[in-house]
Amino acid sequence: MAARLVKRCTCLLREATRLIPATAPVGPLRLPGVTQRTLTISAPSPSSHSSGSLKELVDKEQVFTPYPEHQEVDHLIEKATRPVELLQLLNGGHSLHHNHRALIVIQLSRLLSGKPEEKVSLIQDARFQQLLHLLNSQISSVWHGTLVKLLRSLYTLPLPSTSKELRSVEQEVRWRLRRLKYKHLAFLAESCSFVKEKHSQELLAELLVHMERRWTEIEDGRTVVAIMMKAGHLSESLMNRLEDKCLELVEQFTPDEMRKVLLTLAAQNRRSVPLLRAISYHLVQKPFQLTKGMLLDLAYAYGKLSFHQTQVSQRLAADLLSLLPSLTPGEVAHCAKSFALLKWLNLPLFEAFAQHLLKRAQDITLPHVCNVLLAFARLNFRPEQDHFFNLVHEKLEPVLMSLEPALQVDLVWALCVLQQVQEAELQAVLHPGVHGQFLASKSPKDQGTFQKLLHINATAQLEHPEYRGPLLPASAVASLPLIPARKVTPLQKDLQQTLKALLGEADRGSFEVATQYGWVLDAEVLLDTDGQFLPLRDFASPHLAQPVGSQPLPPGAKRLAFLRWEFPNFNSRSKDLLGRFVLARRHLMAAGFLIVDVPYYEWLDLKSQWQKGAYLKDKMRKAAAEELAK
Repeated sequence: MAARLVKRCTCLLREATRLIPATAPVGPLRLPGVTQRTLTISAPSPSSHSSGSLKELVDKEQVFTPYPEHQEVDHLIEKATRPVELLQLLNGGHSLHHNHRALIVIQLSRLLSGKPEEKVSLIQDARFQQLLHLLNSQISSVWHGTLVKLLRSLYTLPLPSTSKELRSVEQEVRWRLRRLKYKHLAFLAESCSFVKEKHSQELLAELLVHMERRWTEIEDGRTVVAIMMKAGHLSESLMNRLEDKCLELVEQFTPDEMRKVLLTLAAQNRRSVPLLRAISYHLVQKPFQLTKGMLLDLAYAYGKLSFHQTQVSQRLAADLLSLLPSLTPGEVAHCAKSFALLKWLNLPLFEAFAQHLLKRAQDITLPHVCNVLLAFARLNFRPEQDHFFNLVHEKLEPVLMSLEPALQVDLVWALCVLQQVQEAELQAVLHPGVHGQFLASKSPKDQGTFQKLLHINATAQLEHPEYRGPLLPASAVASLPLIPARKVTPLQKDLQQTLKALLGEADRGSFEVATQYGWVLDAEVLLDTDGQFLPLRDFASPHLAQPVGSQPLPPGAKRLAFLRWEFPNFNSRSKDLLGRFVLARRHLMAAGFLIVDVPYYEWLDLKSQWQKGAYLKDKMRKAAAEELAK
């Protein structure tokens, strides 16, 4: 295209030089239709004959297509409220420019948005067909921005995939790809992504290639954010380039642009740590005024991506606490769920959540109760006022049996974690008709739900002695493989090696012990009254998923369970376990075990094998001493 333009200009200059004598004074020569570009040559005022010849040549070889001034017909197109008003312009004696026909099609598409029946009648209208025919003959004169919008309008009408006019517009777009602005490419990519036809997908592939090659053309934060939202999800390599550009321009971002970037990353589940760190730094360092909506979106994005940044979490909690009276119950539930995903427990904020919901009890719906209850259970947060759980039972009681079985299990499990479950709620989910569908399923989600049923069953057995049933049948407890295939962690491997060295003989301990309560012990040992290890195989083990042995334990013997606690088992920046693991400790203690906790932050301080062995011996002595003290 550039070569053709240079060739035309060369011919024009050669003709001008031939027509005009070389001894003339300097003067500007203006090309028709070009407002600000002048050509200065040595020439006298040309004769009328020479002037006419040059004008004819320029008219014949027009280099630029000028954009017309705003006319009355432009106002008529913009103000039209019915398709018939636009179609009447075609035969109304108006002087329609080549762009006007494209603008009419674009406006028709807008007016008929969400009206499929009227779209069908429009496409069959003879006037519309004539409009498309004339537009097709002048497609090369349509300006870039209008052409881009025209293609989207033809997609949304929609024209048949075999339409000659549609293919013509697509081909014209292909010819102009190198000349289109980057924002036009992004707009086209978004338009093509909604069309599943083969030709549209081919055009989309070409657009993405051009966008990946020209990503350095982006110069401002607003553009990169808009493109990331519209087209980032279409190409992995393009998204990588856009993340790099965001890192380059993040200092220019406004709070709203940061919010949009974070929401885009969350929607695509892209945990871009460098970009998240950069945005977090600016959120903390700059005195941005964050609105309520921004705070809620930021909390959601950080929670969805599981990105923990202490100072950001503290600021979000402090700002939301000051805005709490203006939050609706739905926003409180949304916020509580986001902080639960982040594993961030801010006691003043969560206590304020509970009090705020009590004050707005009339406005609370069941989804709000479910989200807040599950968030509290994940973080093991129990409000100081028991009235909150009265509200929960009041909302759940009439509808619990009508909920989806998986949701029933989740809610009752959460009440078990918080030690607030009632007998009627236990009976609702331990009914024989509930567990069968989860036991027969092989999906990880259903197996996780069945494991929660085992925890609920253990709660009924161990923490509610007055409960009379029903319970899960023994066959159901023994039929599920309770030890998922997971990668062995360094702490787990190190703990097993150290214990094996302490035990000496293999029959003195068991590792990865699956219990009927739905929990897996890292190790189990028996100690006699003198603190010596006993062989496990000789004695009854009623706690196993498949109980073995019949010989009772010797008098004074103690059964110890070793539980390792990894970094993800704790609340963020805390040594408090999450609700799930607090429930595990309670169940095992109620089952008669002495618990030997092995948290990661203590184990990492032990350097030698001797220190690790001494640490475990000390832990076992302390557990036995605490039992004697009781």
